[in-house]
Amino acid sequence: MKSSTAPGIRFITSFSRDSWYRGFILFLTFLFYTAYHLSRKPISIVKSQLHRNCSTVLQPTDLNITNNATWCDWAPFDQDNYQTLFGVLDNCFLVAYAFGMFFSGIFGERLPLRYYLSFGMLMSGLFTCLFGLGFYWNIHSLGYYGFIQVMNGLMQTTGWPAVVACVGNWFGKGKRGFIMGVWNSHTSVGNILGSLIAGAFVSSAWGMSFIVPGLIIASTGILCFFFLVESQFLFTRETLTQSLIRLNYTVLVVFCCLTQGVVEFSLCLLFAKLVSYTFLYWLPLYISNVAHFEAKEAGDMSTLFDVGGIVGGIMAGLVSDYTGGRASTCCVMLLAAAPMLFLYNYIGQRSLGTTIGMLLLCGGLVNGPYALITTAVSADLGTHESLRGNSRALSTVTAIIDGTGSIGAALGPLLAGVISPTGWNNVFYMLISADVLACLFLTRLVYKEVQGWCGCGPRMRG
Repeated sequence: MKSSTAPGIRFITSFSRDSWYRGFILFLTFLFYTAYHLSRKPISIVKSQLHRNCSTVLQPTDLNITNNATWCDWAPFDQDNYQTLFGVLDNCFLVAYAFGMFFSGIFGERLPLRYYLSFGMLMSGLFTCLFGLGFYWNIHSLGYYGFIQVMNGLMQTTGWPAVVACVGNWFGKGKRGFIMGVWNSHTSVGNILGSLIAGAFVSSAWGMSFIVPGLIIASTGILCFFFLVESQFLFTRETLTQSLIRLNYTVLVVFCCLTQGVVEFSLCLLFAKLVSYTFLYWLPLYISNVAHFEAKEAGDMSTLFDVGGIVGGIMAGLVSDYTGGRASTCCVMLLAAAPMLFLYNYIGQRSLGTTIGMLLLCGGLVNGPYALITTAVSADLGTHESLRGNSRALSTVTAIIDGTGSIGAALGPLLAGVISPTGWNNVFYMLISADVLACLFLTRLVYKEVQGWCGCGPRMRG
């Protein structure tokens, strides 16, 4: 009797080698950028441990206390201007990240992405660990922590243009919004894991809240070096014509920026990212101050915002794939986010159920447009027909869009640090205003998409 092939083997062999490579690259790049975001999150969790309400903390009997109000704080964050100092640390990272992003795409086009990503992750791991070692080395210098943040910000710029270029090289446009919506959940997954890992150590030894994520991202850098295949075209020989086309990518990118909506999406992302990164860096402290949670509980609760972000990113990708309206999808979600942020500030802490529901909803509406622009829109524009198949331009377009967005990422936490002493209400008014401005920058593209749906003009995607 002839034996039949096992069902599992039939399933495995039903996929082509190219399909397996696509799946493997999608998984690897997901893992890589999860590690990038995982290593960024600890600072927001540790803030509430660096400056605490010492009157609620049990004083050790063997400790010589000279100031009952600040004895449990970590200098130099034991002063009244601690929120400003936290803002300085955030911006050391974010300004360096925004500055470096404009150059990262250029390096990413000229260097092998496997080497570039591996180097970036190893160095990010080093500087993340060095921040945590300040706890064990008893370092109380703002300059030390600021320098570490600057260097880490520069190293983190290696990630985004490179991973988007890899995914864009392997996947076509057909289901790009959905695929990249699912794939882009690495941002929220990284934030969630970073919060949970940092929260596990924050109350006992906050240095480990940085060291463990630092070791994780360094390990993924080693994995990248051994396993990343950056393009399916590595399996084919590039023709002379393709090589010559690639030489003209700079002129083509400029053309695409001026005519295909790169400027509008970049400015929209500036304000969308301002909102998202303010939540990334300040939400645990807000929850701790307003709801009076401990550092670990506030960090755990803040992960719900990122859970909502996963769903929001996937839904934004699905809707934009179905409608062909990337700008319209972003605009609707941004308009809906503004009143939800207002409601969260006023009723979000009334009960546990309300807090959970509002965090999930706000996370989806805030991170949905951010995820769509940084993934599917960037890939659409970077591989637009006006670029004549020049895939190298993808890294540059991605860097332009995310670099502009990173200016907002730097401004948001800075403004939050300056405004929060006047009251959290004013911080939320700032976030709502940013959401509305982000929407306004898309009006021309939304009008163009609506024209396409009504048959009054060419239909536009991205």
